[in-house]
Amino acid sequence: MTSLPQPTLPAQPEELLAEDVILGVDTHKDVHVAAVITMLGAFLAHQEFPATAAGYRQLLSWARSFGALRRAGVECTGSYGSALTRFLGQEHIQVIEVNQPDRATRRKRGKTDAVDAEAAARAVLSGRADVTPKTGEGPAADMRVLRLAKESAVKARTQAKNQLKAVLLGVDPALREALSKLTNTALITACANLADTNDAAAFTLRLLARRIQQLTAEAKELARRLTKAVHRSHPRLLDIVGVGPDSAAALLIAAGDNPERLANEASFAALCGVSPVEQSSGKTQRRRLNRGGNRQANAALYRIVVTRLRRDARTRAYLERRTKQGMSKREIIRCLKRYVAREIYRQIQPPSASATSSSAA
Repeated sequence: MTSLPQPTLPAQPEELLAEDVILGVDTHKDVHVAAVITMLGAFLAHQEFPATAAGYRQLLSWARSFGALRRAGVECTGSYGSALTRFLGQEHIQVIEVNQPDRATRRKRGKTDAVDAEAAARAVLSGRADVTPKTGEGPAADMRVLRLAKESAVKARTQAKNQLKAVLLGVDPALREALSKLTNTALITACANLADTNDAAAFTLRLLARRIQQLTAEAKELARRLTKAVHRSHPRLLDIVGVGPDSAAALLIAAGDNPERLANEASFAALCGVSPVEQSSGKTQRRRLNRGGNRQANAALYRIVVTRLRRDARTRAYLERRTKQGMSKREIIRCLKRYVAREIYRQIQPPSASATSSSAA
């Protein structure tokens, strides 16, 4: 009896045979702790790696030794994990931003870096974490550092001005009377030009005044560079009523250099903390104020609305109409912030994403 020939199965590529795994990383300043789980949720291993370029390569090789790595959950993608996020993205690994475990979970399971790394991987597996992090490279990243330095200079200048006026109270009465009549700008100029004497108060006034002048020059240069960056990135954004360079920069920083990660304008509103949150129970149907989101972006929307209430006729007409309907000014401002967020979103979205959103709507 002759045996039938057995069919020959085509050879399968090794990457298809490898089991998919998910990486979770708890990031710190000097070290990152990684954990790997299977697609069924089984914990495989955890290990610590240095937060260096060589450490990132070691981490990736170690994670891939357990199977095919396509997704990774990383904590603090905007700070300690930003460099690792960029590295994994360059290696074609989908990085998902993971929030730190809540306190209830930590009370039950304890707090270790290995536990946090495993929790990050499980958040990706369950779908609880689904936020695409900002890329951290591009015009928005440049605006972030420029705006950070500008705010620091302005804050230090304000502190120096207060110190100068406090010192002025204790100087020689004749000098105090001569200086107290001047405007702030003239006062700083006069103090910076005081003669070099052995008087400690006069020396301190001259030092503080020159510090204020230097910080003013720094703030102006940083503001100029920030404005230039906004013009180069999204020039049409400044055509919107009430939107200045600083507010535009704050909103662009919040959206990041990959705003297409935001599914729709409601996502951007939630990111800015201007989307109402449901708080209904039983027969009570209500919404509460959203106190989350990026607070700097939220403050930028507030400044835009306040400017429009002063200068824009349509906004003032909306205020009058809503006031007659019984709404308070605070509630009206919240509504206007939501409308402005929608308008900003349409400007910062790439053309392809905007067309897709319009067709979907």
